[in-house]
Amino acid sequence: MKKAFASWSGGKDCCLALNRALSEGLDVRYLANTVSADGLRSCSHGISAAVIRTQAEALGISIVQQPTTGDNYRLQFVKMLHAFKQEGIEGGIFGDIDFNAHMEWIEAVCRETGITPYLPLWLDNQRKLMEEFIGAGFIAVIVAVKAEFFGPKTLGKVIDRDFLDSLPENVTPCGEAGEFHSLVIDGPVFKKRLEITSSRKETRGDRHFLDITGVQLTAKHLAGKR
Repeated sequence: MKKAFASWSGGKDCCLALNRALSEGLDVRYLANTVSADGLRSCSHGISAAVIRTQAEALGISIVQQPTTGDNYRLQFVKMLHAFKQEGIEGGIFGDIDFNAHMEWIEAVCRETGITPYLPLWLDNQRKLMEEFIGAGFIAVIVAVKAEFFGPKTLGKVIDRDFLDSLPENVTPCGEAGEFHSLVIDGPVFKKRLEITSSRKETRGDRHFLDITGVQLTAKHLAGKR
């Protein structure tokens, strides 16, 4: 089994990519999560770094949280990949779907560090990916939205088929253009469920955010689906 890490935001795409990679036999040793320079928030969706650590605990996979800034993001990401390589990790799993600039960046940093990139979702139909995610039993909640498409009431909603069917026509099914972001709280690869105990809604610039201030681990609701 090839040892690998999974690039991690905590959302549905990276989680579905992880699920596919595990089913294909990859040995996922780490989740790789970039955080702000002070270590307090995930760079991807602004989620508390502590929440992402608790999510990793729910999954039962070790997590590396690499502090970065906008100026040194690539340098620090490459540093993290070099450290993985020194531990015998050969592959990196990424949840990108169709944004070519991201794919080119991934290929460049992996080539520089001798890591083989895996993009299990690349160029798949977004509607089918969402149906696969929901059908597999994953549960995710909306944690960030663009204000031009959604109001604050969308925050905290569970991604299900009703949500998928109600998306505006100009919103991609996976939110691949950044229209919405999610946090996965349960699913077939989780050992425990992540329960949100406290949160508040905030608007910053052109986006609404669910700032999650408290989480806890509970028994899974998906008995028999592990």
